[in-house]
Amino acid sequence: MKIVSLVPSITEALFDLGLTEDEVIGRTKFCIHPKEKVKNVAVIGRTKNINIEKIKALQPDIILANKEENIKEQVEALMDDFKVVVTNVETIEDNYYLLKNLGLIFNKEERAQQFNLKTYEVLNQAKIDSPIKVAYLIWKNPYMTIGSDTFIHRILSEIGFENIFKNKTRYPIIETEDLAEAEIIMLSSEPFPFKEKHIEEFKEFYPDKKIIIVDGEAFSWYGTHIAKCENYFKELITEVNFV
Repeated sequence: MKIVSLVPSITEALFDLGLTEDEVIGRTKFCIHPKEKVKNVAVIGRTKNINIEKIKALQPDIILANKEENIKEQVEALMDDFKVVVTNVETIEDNYYLLKNLGLIFNKEERAQQFNLKTYEVLNQAKIDSPIKVAYLIWKNPYMTIGSDTFIHRILSEIGFENIFKNKTRYPIIETEDLAEAEIIMLSSEPFPFKEKHIEEFKEFYPDKKIIIVDGEAFSWYGTHIAKCENYFKELITEVNFV
């Protein structure tokens, strides 16, 4: 079966489930894992700007898309000619069924179940001592955070963090003064690549707050990725338990 994936975390999951470069024949520019395998897969544009003609030339048997990460009109245009599976992952349960369904579609049920069990194991072990109020920033100019109907919020909650913007939805724009309630300000490494210099900018407003860079992939990449973040979450919890 020839597959085009329009979703970075799903591309990673396909290879983790045991599919090969002969099967995964198209991916986006942002599909960067696993590096040694995706380098051999044709790039068909970006997640929100796919090249439909390139995809048509590949003649895939199935295209995997995502409600949030891809543009509706572009995905619908592909549906005229190809079988397109549109995913939507907002919760841990959604993630479970994503892997389960990928396992069924590609005859990798056992491998998918192993990753599902490992994901739950990782999240069950990743618990902070007591709730900590956090603000999780994903963008700069303007500053943007995450609401309660996002996958990132669910991962934060599983670990024991309290999102101070839990009463908001999707990805609201905020101001620096809106962060006053947070005990920790988390600056995600993606989609905006926050760096150490941005910590210093926030320190000017909040010199006494703990401000850290966090691995955006560990919080936002659904599929198989969380199952591989055991050590990262352990290190993060060790760091924040001293707040």
